[in-house]
Amino acid sequence: MRIASAFVAGGLVLGAAACGEAPKNNNNAGGNGGKKFSACMVTDVGGIDDKSFNTSAWKGLQEAKKENDNIDIKNVQSKAEADYEVNLTGFVNQKCDFILAVGGLMSDATKKAAQANPNQQFAIVDSNPGLDNIYPMQFDTAQAAFQAGYLAAGMSKTGKVGTYGGLPIPPVTIFMDGFADGVAYYNKAKGKNVQVLGWDKAAQKGSFTNDFVKQDEGKKVSDTLVAQGADIIMPVAGGAGLGTTAAAQASGGKYSVIWVDVDGCESTPNCPALVTTVVKNIPDAVKEAVLKAAGGEKLQAKPGFVGTLANNGVSIAPYHEFDSKVPADLKAEVEKIKADIAAGTITVTSKAQPTK
Repeated sequence: MRIASAFVAGGLVLGAAACGEAPKNNNNAGGNGGKKFSACMVTDVGGIDDKSFNTSAWKGLQEAKKENDNIDIKNVQSKAEADYEVNLTGFVNQKCDFILAVGGLMSDATKKAAQANPNQQFAIVDSNPGLDNIYPMQFDTAQAAFQAGYLAAGMSKTGKVGTYGGLPIPPVTIFMDGFADGVAYYNKAKGKNVQVLGWDKAAQKGSFTNDFVKQDEGKKVSDTLVAQGADIIMPVAGGAGLGTTAAAQASGGKYSVIWVDVDGCESTPNCPALVTTVVKNIPDAVKEAVLKAAGGEKLQAKPGFVGTLANNGVSIAPYHEFDSKVPADLKAEVEKIKADIAAGTITVTSKAQPTK
């Protein structure tokens, strides 16, 4: 993939170091195995501080450790896709009890490592490779993104809203599908014609940065959407989306942003520009999985975990600084949509949805 080649040089350096990386919490190491339960995480290319899904997954490990101090946690950061297998194998060699892979791009590497080590417990966020020793944690973010699309349509002054992704992969396009359908639902309910720029659900084609890190690439894509008239944009591009949030804040209100994965008012410096966030509750899913595994419970790959609005696995964040700007009736409608989706009255569909 294009994203890999851009990081080859850094990847080689990391790859060489990954196998021998020291635990992050060495003072809690359990000597020669001891009684400690080791939970080890391999990040995707966005890194531990991507303000997005890597950050969220690491928070889950930290929360598990807080609840059970017998758990040792550590991570290694991938700079390129070529690092995934090296980093996963490095943790197998370190005899980690639980190895977490973060992100759908890691699916193939995780499956390969799990097949080679059938007695090793793996887990993965945003994918389901279909092996008994890989516990999948997936999220039906189309449901919460549907709410966000409806909200954006109701808040737009220009009648145009936009979205773009990092790469055209299921954990990304699922947000974009839900967002587009939420706008369509608003249009039908209100007799409006708010346009979605950057994504055509029917054709499954749209705007992408081909990167989850470079903020200038995110800004470039959103600048184009703004030039076309969008006044609310939802980037689904990890750290690259920070280029959009910073530019939105600097625009003095010309346009605003809907963030994804983890509440942007807690994870980015651009809260004044954020209407809300489509939250993927990765921390709780990871925390629960690690605590169960550390307690000796066998994690069941089937059914694994699928986060929905009904089980609070996905949600939209508080409106924070936009709270007074969102009309009360629109807030009520967005809440009603949540209840209707959870109850099955509204069905949200996406080709990228995890199977339940």
